[in-house]
Amino acid sequence: MSDDRLIVALDVPNALEGLKLAEKLGDAVSFYKIGLGMLTGGGLALANELKQDFGKRIFLDMKLFDIGATVENAVRGLAQFDLDFLTVHGDPHVVRAAKEGAAGSDTKILAVTILTSLDRDDLDASLIKPGKVADLVVERAARAFEAGADGVIASPREAAMIRALPESQGRLIVTPGVRPAGAALGDQKRIATPAQAVADGVDHIVVGRPIWQAEDPRAAAEAILAEMNSPQAKAPNR
Repeated sequence: MSDDRLIVALDVPNALEGLKLAEKLGDAVSFYKIGLGMLTGGGLALANELKQDFGKRIFLDMKLFDIGATVENAVRGLAQFDLDFLTVHGDPHVVRAAKEGAAGSDTKILAVTILTSLDRDDLDASLIKPGKVADLVVERAARAFEAGADGVIASPREAAMIRALPESQGRLIVTPGVRPAGAALGDQKRIATPAQAVADGVDHIVVGRPIWQAEDPRAAAEAILAEMNSPQAKAPNR
C-alpha cells in the first residue's frame, strides 16, 4: 500500500474520468478526494467503486453547512458509504451536528477553517471580523476541536500554529494548497511545498492539478511522495 498521507483530488468532470485517472495512478496512490463539483457527475458512485472494488480510502469533500438537524441527517446518510473523511464548515454547531450524524460509523469529520483560496480582502468582502487570516484560522480550528471535530482543513501556512494547539493532540490536519516547486498556483493563495507541509505537522496533503494535469500523473504523484519522505520533511508530530 502506498503512503496514504497523499490524497489526490479527483477534480475531473465525471466519474468515468475519475476512474481513468485512478487507473493511471494504480498502486502509487491509495487515498482520493471527491468534491462537490463531481457530485452530479457520479461522485458517490465513484467513491463506492474505489472503496469497495479497489480498496482505496475516500475523502468526500462536501463542506456541509446548514442548520444542525439538516447537517446531522445529511452526514448520517453519507456515512453509509463507508467514507474515511467528510468535510463540514468549522462552525461549532455544524461540527457538533456532523459528529452526531457520524456516530456509529468510522467516518471522520473534518472542519473547514478558512478556504485556502481566500485572503484578507476576500474575508473583508464577506464581512468576516478583522484580524490576520492565520489567527482566524487557528481560532476556528480550536473551536472546531472543542466541538468534537476529528480534524481540520487549513492551508499549510497555518499548520504549525494549529499543531501547537493543545486541542490538536490526536487530531488530524489536512491541507489543500500544496504545490510542488515550480507548479502553477491555480486558485490557491496560501500555499506551501509538500515537504514544508509535512515538516509543519500536517497529516495529509491534498493535491489535484499538479497530478491530473501532468503528462504522466503517476510520475507526478511519485515525485510528491518522494518529497514528502525527503530529509526536508521531518515532521515534528511523528
